[in-house]
Amino acid sequence: MAEAIYATGKRKNAIARVWLSPGEGKIIVNAKVLGDYFGRETLQMMVRQPLELVERIGKINVSANVCGGGLSGQAGAIRHGITKALVLMDSALREKLKKEGLITRDSREKERKKYGQKGARKKFQFSKR
Repeated sequence: MAEAIYATGKRKNAIARVWLSPGEGKIIVNAKVLGDYFGRETLQMMVRQPLELVERIGKINVSANVCGGGLSGQAGAIRHGITKALVLMDSALREKLKKEGLITRDSREKERKKYGQKGARKKFQFSKR
């Protein structure tokens, strides 16, 4: 693996462009270190999950550019992008990542608000009398 490998990850409204390259394990998100961009440890663990699963945590540099959605969706999008890039890098890793459910794109989206209702499912308060 000489040059960077590119993949796109998506989750909710977040879209992440991810580049993997050989290195000492730096993870950069939107030109910031992982810990500075994602304050919560759970989100940082979420981003590192595919690398830890295939034991490449200190061997691959990750550079990600992510936009849209909230922090949780962005972390999920980066995780999806890293997973797709790892599979492109080495197809033997696919089975291990598939078993953990990381390859499948989480297709759950926010349901739209309906007219005549307070939200997607919730109705306005009903008064009988």
